Amino acid sequence: MCGIVGIIGENPSEKIIEKMLLSQKHRGPDYTGKFISNGVALGHNRLSIIDLSEQANQPFYSNDKQYVLVFNGEIYNYLELKNILKENYTFKTSSDTEVLLAAYLKWGKDCLSQLNGMFSFAIWNVKTQTLFAARDRFGVKPFYYHLKKNEFCFSSEIKALFAAGISKVSNEQVWASYFAYGSYGLPDQTFWKNICQLPGGHFLEYKNNTLSIEKWYVFEEEIKKYKKEASFEDVKETYRELLEDSIRLRFRADVPVGFNISGGLDSSTLLAFVNKIQSSKNINAYTFYTNDDKYDEIYWVEQMISMTKNPLKKVLLDIDNVEELTLKTSSYQDEPYGGIPTIAYGEIFKQARKDSVLVLLDGQGMDEQWAGYDYYTKGNNSVIQGVSKSPFRKNVLSEDFLKLAIKPKYPKPFESELLNLQYRDLFYTKIPRALRFNDRVSMAASTELREPFLDYRLVEYAFTQPLEFKIKDGIQKYLLRSLVSEHLSEELSYAPKRPLQTPQREWLRNEMKEIITLQISEIETSKYQNWFDMSALKTEWKDYLDGDQDSSFHIWQLLSMNLLV
Repeated sequence: MCGIVGIIGENPSEKIIEKMLLSQKHRGPDYTGKFISNGVALGHNRLSIIDLSEQANQPFYSNDKQYVLVFNGEIYNYLELKNILKENYTFKTSSDTEVLLAAYLKWGKDCLSQLNGMFSFAIWNVKTQTLFAARDRFGVKPFYYHLKKNEFCFSSEIKALFAAGISKVSNEQVWASYFAYGSYGLPDQTFWKNICQLPGGHFLEYKNNTLSIEKWYVFEEEIKKYKKEASFEDVKETYRELLEDSIRLRFRADVPVGFNISGGLDSSTLLAFVNKIQSSKNINAYTFYTNDDKYDEIYWVEQMISMTKNPLKKVLLDIDNVEELTLKTSSYQDEPYGGIPTIAYGEIFKQARKDSVLVLLDGQGMDEQWAGYDYYTKGNNSVIQGVSKSPFRKNVLSEDFLKLAIKPKYPKPFESELLNLQYRDLFYTKIPRALRFNDRVSMAASTELREPFLDYRLVEYAFTQPLEFKIKDGIQKYLLRSLVSEHLSEELSYAPKRPLQTPQREWLRNEMKEIITLQISEIETSKYQNWFDMSALKTEWKDYLDGDQDSSFHIWQLLSMNLLV
């Protein structure tokens, strides 16, 4: 996993490319490479995971030097693909990078459907002066770009585009929608004007100053290939096989691999199958805690670990460090993020790096596959958060700013409302949001995060299963619980869902009171004061301090905004 940058234009500057690479060096501290030629400059920050040799450094060139690749991510099925491609291509490395380039040379854009992985890459054709770039199905790896007359710039992080001299101007419509509805923007949007992102499952081509973008992964069509009406036991067995293969593939690395764990079902699943697949039981498990029994899941985690004996690394998020970590995390994220739980999660990756564990597996994606959120059963169509109380406070926004907000509306390609909710969460809300937060905190520590439950085969197969396999007798993720109960106790397998939390409400009110008060004061004298009704905003903060703490998200929004704009 790495960082990529590029400029296609009349006279791309090597100095600017170097600034872009420096801004995101944390994504790849092992090697920095550049390709500068007529009309193009490409750069790469390498984090060495597969094939640690210098021969696998990037930019990576085809044997005839016509194609130049910069690639961020991993192609998990690279060995299987290499076996197919070796008849027509002479490999000089054991890297997945070279397999990706060879696949493109053989199949062109159709190579994308052959790839099982997380990826964001760009390939420059020296002969035709054409850039081809693509992003994986769910957008695990980022791709940002800026387009202006006669120039196209791209990068793995927004800060690299700022380093290229692109103005940092707030996209007020996205910010207004964030405050009013909790929306983080559509798949092609960012919080910054003139900076876009290539949506997951899309590719682009740039030639002769013309940009074209096309969707290559059409989920609604792909799931039609799955046969239905199989028995519960048959579906469970097929899913078990897919799950085991997904985890097995994601242990392919030339560096140590560990995994993250909390007290929920998804972590239980990961714990059980990691230990089933890997012969060694000495795989590090990581979890965080805050020394607050109301929120910490240490009890459940230790109960789970006691069954497998994995080394457990417990990482403390100390309130004394949270203010500093809030500032640092904002600088890595470039856009609003999920609050103190994201900060706590980031501490896990720092510890893993200290332990020389450079790859961690995570349990993201099961709730969206198997309908694990409460609102899937309660008919709650809360567009963003899926919670019973509205966490937003429109009353603190100025009338003019609120008019800019657009309530998100998402496609509904299915007759089933449940499937539409799952589809929304997979491609528009929960998964894109979590993947962005998690990519930044993992890469900030120069570590790689892999998401075995977002293997497209798992998602597609689970999504197509009948409702009673997902929710039965009020039990959500029913088939998954049945599967995990064969490996762990029913107390763990059938435990109710517990959202991952921290003492954010309490800390914002108490230990972080001064920084919040300062940020509100700074808003009042900033150019963004016209976004708010300052009197209402101050009243809201006073009410929060006085005990109105049904939600802390609206307070976090203020802090997050003021640290970024």
